[in-house]
Amino acid sequence: MTRHSLATTAFLITAALPWPRVSPAQGFKAAKFSIGGDGGTDYLTAEPGTGRVFVSRGTHVMVVDGNTGKVLGDIPDTPRTHGIALAPKSGRGFITNGGDSTVTMFDLKSLAVIKKIPVPTGGLDGIMYEDFSDRIILTNHSRPIGTAVALDAKTGDIVGTAQLEDNSPEGAASDGKGRIFVNNEGTSTMQVLDVRTMKVLASWPLAPCEGPTGIAYDRATNRIFSGCGKTSVVVNPATGKIVATIANGDGVDALGWDPGERLIYIPAGRDSNVTVVHEDAPDKYSVVATVATMRGAKTIAVDQVKHVAYLFQPEYGPAPAPPPGAPPPQPGARPPRGPVIAAWFFAISH
Repeated sequence: MTRHSLATTAFLITAALPWPRVSPAQGFKAAKFSIGGDGGTDYLTAEPGTGRVFVSRGTHVMVVDGNTGKVLGDIPDTPRTHGIALAPKSGRGFITNGGDSTVTMFDLKSLAVIKKIPVPTGGLDGIMYEDFSDRIILTNHSRPIGTAVALDAKTGDIVGTAQLEDNSPEGAASDGKGRIFVNNEGTSTMQVLDVRTMKVLASWPLAPCEGPTGIAYDRATNRIFSGCGKTSVVVNPATGKIVATIANGDGVDALGWDPGERLIYIPAGRDSNVTVVHEDAPDKYSVVATVATMRGAKTIAVDQVKHVAYLFQPEYGPAPAPPPGAPPPQPGARPPRGPVIAAWFFAISH
């Protein structure tokens, strides 16, 4: 396979524009690499400036060079892994493992596992690093109600737990001043928490958004971007009101944000593409590109230093035939998958 080089070009900046603006002639392209390895996937995380990308693979986490697609390392024993968060102040990384309700804490430099942290709530899924408090925030599909759990990024100790209003909390984002914002996929709401006390401060409806998942906070303009199927929304955190909507593809499970270039990346797994959106002003947004990827690629990570967005998706072969006499699948159930026959890593540059 030919490996395309990643190229970036400068934004055109004029005195008439408040922020960098993507030139209409500027193209976005996706380099595609075969990285091998076993297992499905959920989230991936880019380490700013280093080119390393941490990719969940079901039972392990692969570390990939985003420039070349070369596998740099592997972190084992992460059953039903979902997400990865990086804590630069302490030089630690954290992985959510839904299979045994633990968080794997590892050394960012060596990738060596330091310990596994039991999380009693269960339902581990989303994870993010919160820089104001130097904490790791977990958003858990726990039962009977979803939870947000805070870990000390230095020790891994659980330091707070909040009960949410939905058992399907997804992404979380921070304003850098002590508040975090959590998307609730089931109720299509966003909840606001005090990160120090882990107390819920507010709940905001996100209509016309349905099933919000990915989220990012623009600290320069104080706007929150919430990734939703077909129609994503922009929220003013001072009021909780929707100030703009964005048309994008369906099957969204994450959202990427590049503050330096004011670009939002919204991946659509059902429509096999990424919608790239420019923030023209706090309440004005323009779609500048739609980049083809592949079906199923629904999560994304952005290196905010290198200005490259990454996706990963396994390719599956035909599903095995059901055994004789097997009951028909339940309505709405995910159809059985075949074996992984390829593993594709994408790097979107411009």
